[in-house]
Amino acid sequence: MSVTKIRKISSTSLLVLAILTLIVMGLFFFGGYVDPTVPKPEPVHTNTLFYLIYFALGVTLLTMLYFAVVGIAGSLADPKRRKVALGGLLAVVAVAALLLITYAIGSTDKLSLSVDFQKYNTDGYLKFADMWLYSIYTVLGLNVIALIGFAIKGSIKK
Repeated sequence: MSVTKIRKISSTSLLVLAILTLIVMGLFFFGGYVDPTVPKPEPVHTNTLFYLIYFALGVTLLTMLYFAVVGIAGSLADPKRRKVALGGLLAVVAVAALLLITYAIGSTDKLSLSVDFQKYNTDGYLKFADMWLYSIYTVLGLNVIALIGFAIKGSIKK
């Protein structure tokens, strides 16, 4: 795939997602409430917002897996790029290991939630939420360490 085609696809995807996000956020914030008399009113389009987030997450994960598999397979086919392919495979395995480890260390302690949200107060949901939080913290920490490390490495080279 040529660079211009990739740029065109990613620009179009970004534009479509931005427009969808603006529409859904407008519906969420200005679309009214289910019962405006309660202390914490629920916006009418809460489910629409969740569906947009689920859709974006699903497309992102599927796209990431697709390009990872295609990139690794393409690199493995070329004898000169096998080392690069193994690096890509290692990255996919590292992400999977990170998600499995953070799921395993997730807490199952029940939260004090309202009656409406008790269906999400189960071991699976709690560990799943912790998995994403711990993964975000880990990746953010690794990014900060890499940023500092490369800044120090760059200043030493000069």
